[in-house]
Amino acid sequence: FFSMSSKMQESFKQRLLKGDALFGIYISFSVPSLVEMFSQCGFDWLWLDFEHAGTSLETMQTMLASMNGSGCASLVRLPWNDIVWIKRVLDLGPDGIIIPMVNSRKDIQSAIQACRYPPEGVRGVGAGRASGYGLNLKEYLATANRKLVVVCQVETAEAVANIEDMVQEEGVDAFLIGPWDLSGSLGHLGDLEHPSVQEAIDKVVSACAKANKPLGIQAGNPAKTHHYMAKGMTLMATGADCALLGAAVKKHVADCRACPASSPA
Repeated sequence: FFSMSSKMQESFKQRLLKGDALFGIYISFSVPSLVEMFSQCGFDWLWLDFEHAGTSLETMQTMLASMNGSGCASLVRLPWNDIVWIKRVLDLGPDGIIIPMVNSRKDIQSAIQACRYPPEGVRGVGAGRASGYGLNLKEYLATANRKLVVVCQVETAEAVANIEDMVQEEGVDAFLIGPWDLSGSLGHLGDLEHPSVQEAIDKVVSACAKANKPLGIQAGNPAKTHHYMAKGMTLMATGADCALLGAAVKKHVADCRACPASSPA
């Protein structure tokens, strides 16, 4: 019924920590019915977004509810590493959160503190969707700290420079590379194949492998997904809803216009 209390979400975390390949997709549209459909297409997880999507808290709650019973996990990206945002999003009941622009071990520690109830952290208690609107509050308080998935994004030159220290922090479950912002931080905005960008990615791969930390990336398509999986990544954002839908619609229109009957006599 409510996201955090089901066995499926704990299984997702177990699969993540043991290194299973987990295929997800970035959702940019704030449309619950679209989220419901994508959650039933075979993905292991959906990346729901507050950082760049125009989604309200109320709509996000409905999007999360639309995934009930799908067997697909929900990871919500925050707009920023902020204690207030972390508290409000966690009360909506996602299976995990993605924290953008994490640049240091200190950044991770502050996020983990905000994610966990006392005595491990400083998260406040509220009767939101996560606890069945208070109906399952006792059970939720007893299990939330260990069930929640926390993913930190590596998106800057500063984060890459600090990655060997960051991977030592036990509270983070996985790291996720944001190649577009990383390319900009390195002075090569949009050039994801630039040697400096690829060198930075490889440094993160090496650090995570040594620390046995799961790592993923916003790959964008199946070919890139396979490329980065060969480097050892497992938390794979394989594409985006807008890109898939846009490409499919454009191809549909082109195929229709290619019909001989559509040409002028």
